[in-house]
Amino acid sequence: MLWIIILVVLGLLFLLTEILLLPGISVGGVLSLVCYGCAAYMAFDSYGTWGGGIVIAVISLLSLVVTVVSLRAKTWQRLSLQQKIESSGNVVPQHDDVKVGDRGMTVSRLSPMGTVSLGGKTYEAKSADAYVDPKTEIEVVGFENFNVIVKKVIK
Repeated sequence: MLWIIILVVLGLLFLLTEILLLPGISVGGVLSLVCYGCAAYMAFDSYGTWGGGIVIAVISLLSLVVTVVSLRAKTWQRLSLQQKIESSGNVVPQHDDVKVGDRGMTVSRLSPMGTVSLGGKTYEAKSADAYVDPKTEIEVVGFENFNVIVKKVIK
């Protein structure tokens, strides 16, 4: 009787693993069916038709309960992270005095990323246009992922 209970519990654990951790892989589902089948075989062999029928009914009921409980929304909420992300990639660097419209010079070639000098400080920048050669006058047009977006000043 102990082995039948152990196999049913193992089958439930494998079923839970299949539903929550490894959906679609089928390893947990196959192992669950093997455990259930062994438990049912042992019950029919040791306790006859009534004993086997009771074990199959218990397996079916417990499997249904485990499936319903594991698929409820509250179960997933308990297993998921509750942290909120409150930042954005399109943020102006707060510690710098760079504003849209500021002018400066390219330090390296922007193809499309490179470095620029604005107000005596060096920044990572991205060209809004095509390639921009070094020592070319640029103007700040925006910000993206903490990079300065610049365009070449046309004289």
